[in-house]
Amino acid sequence: MTPRFRVIERVWGTPYGETMTSSKPGMTRIVAGESAVPKRKRAIEAALAIGLVLLIAVGALVASTVSRNTEAQAAEPTPAAELKLGYFGNVTHAPALVGIKQGFLAEALGSTALSTETFNAGPAAIEALNAGAIDAAYIGPNPAINSFVKSQGQSVRIIAGAAAGGAQLVVKPEINSAADLKGRTLASPQLGGTQDVALRSWLASEGYQTNVDGSGDVAINPTENAQTLKLFQDGKLDGAWLPEPWASRLVLQAGAKVLVDEKDLWDGTATGKPGEFPTTVLIVNQKFAADHPDTVKALLAGHAESVAWLNEAPAAEKASVINSALQESAGAALADDVLARSLANITFTLDPLAGSYPRLLEDGVEAGTTKQADITGLFDLRPLNGVSATKISAAGLGQD
Repeated sequence: MTPRFRVIERVWGTPYGETMTSSKPGMTRIVAGESAVPKRKRAIEAALAIGLVLLIAVGALVASTVSRNTEAQAAEPTPAAELKLGYFGNVTHAPALVGIKQGFLAEALGSTALSTETFNAGPAAIEALNAGAIDAAYIGPNPAINSFVKSQGQSVRIIAGAAAGGAQLVVKPEINSAADLKGRTLASPQLGGTQDVALRSWLASEGYQTNVDGSGDVAINPTENAQTLKLFQDGKLDGAWLPEPWASRLVLQAGAKVLVDEKDLWDGTATGKPGEFPTTVLIVNQKFAADHPDTVKALLAGHAESVAWLNEAPAAEKASVINSALQESAGAALADDVLARSLANITFTLDPLAGSYPRLLEDGVEAGTTKQADITGLFDLRPLNGVSATKISAAGLGQD
């Protein structure tokens, strides 16, 4: 009996150059060099194959474009749901006190909720910021420098100034010169803080050696400000380098006298502003700023409004608002004479006085509280200059 079909073998090449075979009924064997399939048919098959490849390529391109667009949309910065702000209950932080009390910051932030936390000194605030407990902070310049250096520029950015001046070395009445300080015990708010570095730097310029463990020609004990006042009143401290209002409190309430007013140590060479030195600046966590640039701009708008209010409000109104804010944040208002003396020593400004930072860095290096480093990139004043009436310079240490 004659079979109705023949079993033959088909041979073809894979895309990777291999040869494969298949047994199929009713097919003609195709071997390299043979022309069993008509040319027209082969041309049609080739055209279909090329079309399929093009279709796949176009589909991949479209899919890739859609994917990139989706990723870009997902990564687009958005306003933060909440901004956590740190500050001190000091007159040198009045832009924060007023900004919170008068509602300038909350109003500028709009739908972003504002939460706050108070600190005694800069290093503690930096720890909180680096841990994510806060997103931005009013702080002294030296802790900001330390954080930037230790993180190799990845932690914080200074985005505005807040206050200049308002720091003094106040001592017992019998101390009349630097020569009288040998063997004495002085205090600063916290090791590595702005006043701590200023004190150690000044003592070094007077020929004294100090060590971070409290030893040396002059002992320096980092102490919380309220404790410093009590210890001085009890005769257990010979003096302290303090920000306002604590310098004024020791003078007016504990009988101290001013041995060094820090403004006399700044001649304005680096900033063009004699007697001014940065005491408080506004910093932000770098990642937060990258994720929420609009929130940072809003914070700066509220901050600028607060600084303007401090420079324009009548003295009595200014004192009333600050004292009310201090009552809420620090637990006590200030005596009228203490507040008046404090405010007379401070300039509220959006300018962080960036030109002074190379010296501040060197002071920290000499004091043993920071390492030598390049601090280029510490400042990002672009958002500030978007809300400031005059352009503020980063002095080559960042963007403006």
